[in-house]
Order: sequence, then structure tokens, then C-alpha cells
Amino acid sequence: MAAPETSPTPSSLRNAFGHVFSIFILILIGVLAFSIRLFSVIKYESVIHEFDPYFNYRVTQFLTKNGIYDFWNWFDDRTWYPLGRVIGGTVYPGLTLTAGTLWWLLNSLNIPLSVETVCVFTAPIFSAFASWATYLLTKEVKGAGAGLTAAALLAMVPSYISRSVAGSYDNEAVAIFALIFTFYLYIKTLNTGSLFYATLNSIAYFYMVCSWGGYTFIINLIPMHVLLCIVTGRYSSRLYIAYAPLVVLGTLLAALVPVVGFNAVMTSEHFASFLVFIIIHVVALVYYIKGILSPRMFKVAVMLVLSVGLVICCTVVAVLIALVASSPTKGWSGRSLSLLDPTYASKYIPIIASVSEHQPPTWPSYFMDLNILAFLVPAGIVACFLPLSDASSFVILYIVTSVYFSGVMVRLMLVLAPAACIMSGIALSGAFDVLTRSLKFQLPGTSEIFASDAVDTGSESVILNKDGAKEDKSENSVKERPSKKNKKKEKEKEKEKEKEKEKEKENAGTSSSRSHAERRPLVLPVEASVIAIFLLVLLVAFYVVHCVWAAAEAYSAPSIVLTSQSPDGLHVFDDFREAYAWLSHNTDVDDKVASWWDYGYQTTAMANRTVIVDNNTWNNTHIATVGTAMSSPEKAAWEIFNSLDVKYVLVVFGGLVGYPSDDINKFLWMVRIGGGVFPHIKEPDYLRDGQYRIDSQATPTMLNCLMYKLSYYRFVETDGKGFDRVRRTEIGKKYFKLTHFEEVFTTHHWMVRIYKLKSPRNRIRGKTKKSKSKSSSTISSKSSRTRKKNPWN
Repeated sequence: MAAPETSPTPSSLRNAFGHVFSIFILILIGVLAFSIRLFSVIKYESVIHEFDPYFNYRVTQFLTKNGIYDFWNWFDDRTWYPLGRVIGGTVYPGLTLTAGTLWWLLNSLNIPLSVETVCVFTAPIFSAFASWATYLLTKEVKGAGAGLTAAALLAMVPSYISRSVAGSYDNEAVAIFALIFTFYLYIKTLNTGSLFYATLNSIAYFYMVCSWGGYTFIINLIPMHVLLCIVTGRYSSRLYIAYAPLVVLGTLLAALVPVVGFNAVMTSEHFASFLVFIIIHVVALVYYIKGILSPRMFKVAVMLVLSVGLVICCTVVAVLIALVASSPTKGWSGRSLSLLDPTYASKYIPIIASVSEHQPPTWPSYFMDLNILAFLVPAGIVACFLPLSDASSFVILYIVTSVYFSGVMVRLMLVLAPAACIMSGIALSGAFDVLTRSLKFQLPGTSEIFASDAVDTGSESVILNKDGAKEDKSENSVKERPSKKNKKKEKEKEKEKEKEKEKEKENAGTSSSRSHAERRPLVLPVEASVIAIFLLVLLVAFYVVHCVWAAAEAYSAPSIVLTSQSPDGLHVFDDFREAYAWLSHNTDVDDKVASWWDYGYQTTAMANRTVIVDNNTWNNTHIATVGTAMSSPEKAAWEIFNSLDVKYVLVVFGGLVGYPSDDINKFLWMVRIGGGVFPHIKEPDYLRDGQYRIDSQATPTMLNCLMYKLSYYRFVETDGKGFDRVRRTEIGKKYFKLTHFEEVFTTHHWMVRIYKLKSPRNRIRGKTKKSKSKSSSTISSKSSRTRKKNPWN
């Protein structure tokens, strides 16, 4: 006889529908994350933003054109003249390889997109992936409802949008996804104890190392969590499986990245992971010995293991101290030290402190970039303690550390955003869960459904408990195999098992009574539940409106194309591309262009001209040389630039249109960086009573330096007064002539000005006076050679 068909239960139907509905919501979240970042393309055009993305775009072009092997061995002679730069060994290749792979796949499918188009849309694509990874991570911590809420919040959070709009082709475009996905795989391994997920975790960490230097946050946060679990008595075999393969495989894979190399084992940023690796092995050995020895022998063995482990730890620490003692920074990089000590960069490394994104954020920036999430995070932290698990403790540690680092450096608000979304998602999901259950329990005709749901959840928990018991039996059987000879030990273990079972029954009884007691206070009145739900929906709607405004107005404007609103309409300032196009069409291919390092990447990528310094900032002395030239009088600056074979000098000036990020506002950093290498450049010489001024009260050193002259040359001709709209004052020196430089191009709005170095006078005289003897010619040649030497030494 055929077996009777069993009809599906209502709970199984609801679960199946819930899974399908969750997938549908995740697809919508991905579409939302992608589409909200397209305002920059819709309002402006498909163009690369900012400064660093232009270098990444240029590298991607080289990769797609010449292949991976030429990319690893590429020596770029158009940057850092005359030093050059080895690109393959000094760049994080994750973003470039990802975009190059996408371009290759699309062209293999006969979708002929340009490299620039793929680079523009890489960040929005990976923002959708990051939202899905956030769902997976939060689901492992607090369930699917919290995961969907956190994913929707991350898809719109302004802090992440600022670095992932269409055209923002920077390392963070793929690194945030890699960061969240690595954390998810770590938690997944911690919950399951699977070596498969542990291996995937190491591979995800490798991708993070390839993508961004912020991978050190991962390799320090996870050891901190492992140490926290050990200290709080939460050690388990799952913790060991989640951590040990990550340290071994992850470090080996990280060493394969050329820009990291042996830094994966030689720098102080990685030493915490190795120290915790030793500690977890000592703890694992103690737990293993406890399982095979009697309590008396166990005490003796613990003393032996702890003493040996202490000696090993002291030896390792001594070796590490010996390795880093020779370094003045004790093995830490400058950026890491600036995170640990916020005053370090301003004291010792002004090149790091000069970057605007390395400054500490203001309080309004938290509300701008996080909005209501800043108020929901504390509620999420409280929810993670009810109950506290290994996964929730990791998320708490993540939010605490990211809050600290975001307070030190505004750029790291990007790392805080996923943690804030996870915590806020947990808080909102828990609040909606309580409020909807209150309505469901008190509405007529729904109490029976609520009771059946409670029975279903109770049966599911029983099944989970049974599975857990089976796993315990299998583990105990493995442990019992080597202890057949000693019958006393078996009897002692059986007694201990019986006591543990009795305790579990008591705990189960108390937990069930507690659960019944806890359910009663969570039932709120219907009116209060409706009002609370309305207020939460209103709060979320306000968050959505703010995020859309931030995406459309605050973070979509590319820095290379500026706009302003006026009663006449929208005004577009395209001076940067105008200047780079002039350089490309009106200068020789081998001409060298000097500017402040902010504009090096754009000059190389858009004008295709050789630059002296760029945004990589790897050589502080070279940047200080340019800063010294800008801070020096015209003649001394000409000699410095001439010794570097510079043909053109580019300055950015915003005094006419009110553009605040010009070179005059950055000038004090040029003075500080130059003075850090060349002591004759002193910041007080450019200040009047401690104030930075460009008006009639400015110091003579300021009024005669090259930056002042190149910025304000002929500026009085614009309005007859020389009024600077950025500094809101009239300039001090209005009428002057240039003796060693000549103006060759100024853009339409005076935002970019290009000057050419005049030819040396001695060469002109040598052409006109032919009656000089050979001795005089040799003397003049020697004097010209001495002029070619660095005059600032």
C-alpha cells in the first residue's frame, strides 16, 4: 500500500514563503543600493571622481591593455621624476584586478563597455554586494529580520555612499564588501565549527589584503575577540577552528601581495594575531589535558603547561621587541601610530596631517553621515547582551573599536558605517518584533495563532537541542576511546555526566519559567504599540529622505567638475579638465609639470605629462622640495624647479569664484612639510602675530613667495580691487611683475593657472656674444653647472 501523503503544516508554508520573500527583499535592497548611487551620472556625466581614482583608472587601463605580467613589472617613469615608481610593488591590486576581470567578462559576453564605464560602476555594484554581506553577517548574530533591516540601512547610509557613488573608483569601493564578508565568514565558522568556512574566511581575508591597507583592522579585531572569549571562559573547538586557519593561511596569502610581502610577519600591526595564536594553543592544550587526566594530575600538568607557555611567550615577546627596537617607530607605520596617538602625525609627519580625510571628525559629521543610526546604536548594543553570544560579543567589539577609530580619523567613518547599520538593524528589528507581537497577541482571533507559533518555535528549539545532544555524544565518544583501561576514570566521568544532565534539566526548567516570565512584560497596550510603530516608521522615513538628499546633493558632485546654484540657474565650473586638456594639446610629451601633490594623479592620467610628485606621498623629501620651492622667493624657486627639469608649474586658485580648496589655503602645509626637511623654511616667517594673512598686514616673506605671486598675478585686473572671495579680504600686494616665470594659460574662472619657466639668461647672452674666449666660455659653463646644483643644500 502506498504511504499516505502528508499535507504541509502551516508553519512550514510560512517558512517557505518567508524564505522566498526574504530573497525578493534582498534583490530590492541590491537594486536600491545600486540605483541610489547613480545621481552623479544622472546629474553630471559618467566621469571618474576625486584624485586617487584617476590613478586607479590609469592602472586599470594599463592592465587591460598589456596584461597581468606587464602590470606586475610596470615601472612608471611619468611619476615622481626623476625617481619613477614601481607600480606592481607599491599598489594594492584588488580593485584593479576586480575591475579588469569585470571588463574581461563583459567583453567575453560581447558587451562592449569601455574600461572607464566599468570603473565608474564598480563601486555601485559592490555596494549591493556589501548590503547582502551585511544581511548574512547580521543574520548569524540575531536572525533574518535583523539582517534584512541592517542590509536596507547600509544600502542608503550616507557615510558609505560618500565613498561608493558612481565614479568613486577608490580602494574602499570593494574593500568594505571584503571587510563585511570576512567578518561574516568568521562568525559563520564560529557558529558551525566548519573547516570549509574557515578556509573561505582565509580567502576573503586575502581579498581584503589585496584591496586596502585597512586589512590591519581585521587582523587585530579578530584576535581581540578571540582573547575576549578566552578570558570570559567561552573557549571552544569552534573558536580554535575559526581563528587558527585564519592566522596561518591568511598570513601566508597576505605575504603573496607584493605591497605587503614580509610586512605580514615583520610589522607590529600583525604581532597581536601571533601572540593570541600562541595563547589559544596553550588554552587548547590545557583543555585537552583536562579531558584525559584526573583532577589531581591535571593541576600538576596545568602548572607545567603554564610555566612552559609563559617561557615561550616571554621568548617570543623578547624576539619581537628585539626586531622592532631598531626602528624609531617600533615597527609601526606612520598611519597606524596616528590612529593610536592622534597627535603623532601633527608632531612628526605633517604630510599625513595635511590630508583632510585624516583629520578628526566634528560632531555634526556623525549626524550627517549616520543620521538616526547614531541614536539607535546604543539600543542595538543592549539588544546584543540579551542574550550574549560569541557572535553578538564580536559585533559589540566591532562597534566599540570602530567608534574610537572614526573619532581619530574622519576617513574611518566608513568602517563605522557597517557596524552602526548592524546595531541599528538589530535595534529596529527587535522593536518591531515586540510591537507587532503585542498587536498580534491582543487583537481578537489572533491569540490562537500566537499560541500555535509559540508551540512551533518550542518544537524547533527541542529539535535543535536534540541535535546538540547528538553532537555532544559524538564528541564524548571520541574522548572516551583512549580511556578504556582506567575504570575509575570512566565511573567518575559517568557521575559528572549525570550531574551535568541534572543541571541542564534544572536550567531548562528555570529558562522556560524565565521565558514565560519575560514574555508577559513585553506585551504592550494596543494604543501604545500603534503609536510606537507609527513613530518608528516616521523615523525610518526621515532617514530615507536624508539619505536620498545626501546621495543626490552632498556626495554626487565630482571634485573635477564643480557646480553652484544662483538666481540665474546652475553654473558649471569645468576648469580642471580645461587646464589638463591645454597641457595635453599645447606641451611636449616629455615636459615635466610641477604642482602640489594633490593634483599629480589627475595630471598624469588626464594630461599624460610627467609630474614631480603625486598622491602616493611615498617620498617625503621630494614633496618637501616642491613645498620649499612654493615657499621660496621667485628666483630661488626658479632654481629649484630648473634643477628638477621642470618646464611648467600648475597652481589652483579659488579667490575669484570662492573655491576654498585652493593652494593658498593649503600653503601653510607646504611650509610645514618643506620646513621639516629644509630648516631655513620657518612657519613663523609667514604669519603675522600668529595669524595667516594675505592682505596688507601679511609678512614680506609671504608677499614675496612664489605661491603668492603665481596665485595673485594680474588678479587686480578682475575687479580693480583684488578682493579674494575665499579669504574675504583685499590682497596685500596687487601690482607686481614676474621675472623668472611667464603666464601661459589661465582657465575661464581662474581656478587653474599654468606658468612656464623662462629660459636661463646666461644661455641667451652666450648666443649674442660670440667674441668671448674659450676660457670665458668654460667659466660660464662652470657657473651654469653650479647653478644647476640644488641651491637649498
